[in-house]
Formats: sequence, structure tokens, C-alpha cells
Amino acid sequence: MLTDKQLNEFKQQLEAMKEEAEQELAKFQNQQKNSEDPNDKEGELSSVADHPGDLGTSQFEKEKEYTLHEQTREKLKEIYAALDRIKDGSYGKSEKSGEPIPLERLKAMPTARMTVEEAEST
Repeated sequence: MLTDKQLNEFKQQLEAMKEEAEQELAKFQNQQKNSEDPNDKEGELSSVADHPGDLGTSQFEKEKEYTLHEQTREKLKEIYAALDRIKDGSYGKSEKSGEPIPLERLKAMPTARMTVEEAEST
């Protein structure tokens, strides 16, 4: 069972993680809002790229940014869920078995929903 001090420390850590993730999402959204046609970024005068490699690189970068955005959104959902578990008193207990999640696991992964063994078996 976690002490009030430990719960408060995890809450502070999760709040900091939440703020960081929200900043990352806001940054991505601002980049998307301010983005232009890839050819404009490359200084092209027409809508046809001079070299297919330039277009491929641009597409790769967009996909990479989108993947990072999706990962950050998932991370934020996990953080919100962990904060909800702190509020309802279920934080630190496995959602699968109800057994306590070891403190070491929570320190390494404050959003953990179950023990390592349970997570590996699913």
C-alpha cells in the first residue's frame, strides 16, 4: 500500500508528465497550423518537385511527426487514467488482479496499470 507521501510524489510526477505531453501536442498542432505546401518549404516555384527524393523526404518527416503525435496522445491518455486512479484510490493496484504494483515498477513507469508479469502475459 502506498503512503500519502508516495501518492503525492507520483501525482506531482504525473502532473509534470501531463504538462510536458500537452506542450508537445500544442507544438505539433501549431506546426500543422503553420505548415505550408512541401514545395513552398523547399523554395520551389511550381507545384511539381524537382526531385522525387525531396518529396519522399518531406513525406517521411510528416509521417514521423504524425507517429510521434499519436504516441504523445496515447501517453497523455495513460497519464489522465493514472491521475484518475489516484483520485479514486485505485492507484498502485493492478487492474487485472487487484494486487499491489511494486513500487519499483511505479517509479519506472508511473502510468503502470498492472504488474510486469501480468503485462507480459497479455
